[in-house]
Amino acid sequence: MMWESAPWQLFSIGGPLLWPILFCSVFATAIVIDRVLFFYSLNEDVAALKRAIFIAVRNNDIKSAMTACDVSATPLARVLKAGLMQYGRGKEEIAAAMAQVVKLEAVVLRQRLPALAAIGRVVPLLGFLGTVTALCSLFHTMSVRSQAFNQLTPADVSRGVWSALITTEAGLIVMIPCVLAYSFLADHQDRYGCKMAQAAADLADFLVHTAEPPAIAEGDDESGPAQAV
Repeated sequence: MMWESAPWQLFSIGGPLLWPILFCSVFATAIVIDRVLFFYSLNEDVAALKRAIFIAVRNNDIKSAMTACDVSATPLARVLKAGLMQYGRGKEEIAAAMAQVVKLEAVVLRQRLPALAAIGRVVPLLGFLGTVTALCSLFHTMSVRSQAFNQLTPADVSRGVWSALITTEAGLIVMIPCVLAYSFLADHQDRYGCKMAQAAADLADFLVHTAEPPAIAEGDDESGPAQAV
């Protein structure tokens, strides 16, 4: 097995394509750590943030509601703040302002995930390329030595095949964690995106209903009750 050999021996046997595979593994590890820390930082109490904002809006204290968003400093808070800045306008304008920020924050949530997906697709191809390259070299050596009446021994052939398969094994070892990590992080992105969309819809409804003037009771007019004659 490849892990039974020293690292420098593997790179000596496996060939130069092991180096880009190693680089991809380091890059993928950095992406996963960065995204896990990022999503962990978003692990806030969404209900508590919405409750604080709604209470402030009900008390007609929009400034405090915006301050709560600034303190949170999360994508969800920035979406809700965009809606608060449209307070007093129609529901369509409020929803449109938040929808625009949701699109921008979705890009932030997806940062570096395409690179991780690309690594998961490219690394096994690098492994297969290394295998094909090594096998071509092996058969070329067999051809040259057969013409010189110096046949390869079974040990020579097995060593060449083993050398060819190292890159494929390395590529698969890097690819599998990349695919699993991408699925895990993409699921977190989708769930947080749903939270943003739902919170935006709730806030738009709440802002419109809060800003509406109280309805006039039937039989009354704006001038108040009729004066007695």
